[in-house]
Amino acid sequence: MKYYILFGPPGAGKGTQAGAMAEKFNLKHISTGELLRGEIAAGTPLGLQAKALIDAGNLVPDEVVEGMIEDKFNTIKGVDGFLLDGFPRTEAQAVALDEILERRGEKLTGVVSIMIPDGMIMERIRHRAEIEGRADDARDEIILNRISTYHAKTEPLIAFYKASGRYREVDGTGTIEEVRERIFEIM
Repeated sequence: MKYYILFGPPGAGKGTQAGAMAEKFNLKHISTGELLRGEIAAGTPLGLQAKALIDAGNLVPDEVVEGMIEDKFNTIKGVDGFLLDGFPRTEAQAVALDEILERRGEKLTGVVSIMIPDGMIMERIRHRAEIEGRADDARDEIILNRISTYHAKTEPLIAFYKASGRYREVDGTGTIEEVRERIFEIM
């Protein structure tokens, strides 16, 4: 099995590229946000736990998200691997992912990081808010907070994965097709 992480700042185009990556390489795309919403909608024990935490204004703990991802690894069949989007976001989650894969006798195949400058993040998120009607992406202070959170909490994973030799960076500027071709080349 192949295990890829799709990485990059908000607005880099991860969601835009994930479907094509999954289709071309027969991967199951696992978005942690969609996964959480699906578990909650299905009323699973993990979903109920997540819903209670979210309803109380708390973050879903790492072990809940890790459990959901491991469950998908164990139950989804007919694919050549997985494409993780939104996980891991911290070094602790990266270590946990390595432990999950080790229990399966597997290793992470690679990290595909779509990189764009901060100014472009602002433009893309504003544009996405307009097209998709996403109120959560419409205010500059929220976008700036998301950028700041990415730099502080998630960006340190670059060094973690570079040290393992599994990190590959893609220039996320240009057309969707140009970026997609760059991704396919490194995969």
